[in-house]
Amino acid sequence: MQHPDDIAPIDPRRRQLMLAGLLAAATTTLPLAISTARAAPRNHSPTQQRNHDMNSITTKDGTEIFFKDWGSGQPIVFHHGWPLSSDDWDTQILFFLDHGYRVIAHDRRGHGRSSQGITGHDMDHYAADAAAVVEHLDLRDAIHVGHSTGGGEATRYVARHGAGRVAKLVLMNAVPPLMLKTAANPGGLPREVFDGLRDALARNRSQFYRDLASGPFYGFNRPGVKTIQGCVDNWWRQGMMGGAKAHYDGIKAFSETDFTEDLKAIDVPTLVMHGDDDQIVPVADSAPLSAKLLKHATLKIYPGYPHGMFAVHPDVINRDLLAFFRS
Repeated sequence: MQHPDDIAPIDPRRRQLMLAGLLAAATTTLPLAISTARAAPRNHSPTQQRNHDMNSITTKDGTEIFFKDWGSGQPIVFHHGWPLSSDDWDTQILFFLDHGYRVIAHDRRGHGRSSQGITGHDMDHYAADAAAVVEHLDLRDAIHVGHSTGGGEATRYVARHGAGRVAKLVLMNAVPPLMLKTAANPGGLPREVFDGLRDALARNRSQFYRDLASGPFYGFNRPGVKTIQGCVDNWWRQGMMGGAKAHYDGIKAFSETDFTEDLKAIDVPTLVMHGDDDQIVPVADSAPLSAKLLKHATLKIYPGYPHGMFAVHPDVINRDLLAFFRS
């Protein structure tokens, strides 16, 4: 073993080159949205965040709902997709925190850090739980952003609980109006598709989640699309944090809930965003139909973008969200 005194010192120029290389490598791994946000003028200091005695609430039926509440300014409430957690919005949360907004995101019951009860895994409970968080924090003039199943949750919340509290709504690759094929919705997906999801989850949930994240969710199964392993690992991590029963029942909730009347009842400006290569919630039977039912909708379709487009194209999605929020 060499004695420390016997080790030759590193040439100063070599040390500088090594340091420069490490800094360059670190810089290239930062999400573009975050690096853009850091360069943008700030309206507040991220360290000036709100302090709460607890980061969870207990609903009337005894379910504990975990939430994040950071920053100050106009509140943005993020509603995550199935079977994930509020962590799925991390890139957007940091971006909008740096742009002077108060950011709130909760873990749906049975998901993430919320409790894993056996009941209540339906859209009525999901929306009521979101309402409980909003009321606990007394949020007003809030912008609600929902992705996928979270888009359904946000739609039902705004329609049934949001009176006097909501400024705007964003539905991103969202499940409304209705995913399931029925006589009244002939363009929907057959029930066998969702039965297949339930079967795969029940047989091997862990492998099912890896396959979904590494394939159609982010479009990594498309020719020429490079897999972002961090996205796959983070998706699997979030999924396995939640409860199998909640996720199993959640398939029925996101596929069979009809949001037609909810959409008709919403009277706030709504941005409907969807990737036209969404292999999870096909665009033709979702976004354009929702936009027609909404009173004040702006429809924006992203050519070639997948279901999880806000994670793999955060620079574009964050920019468009910010423009809508400020409009």
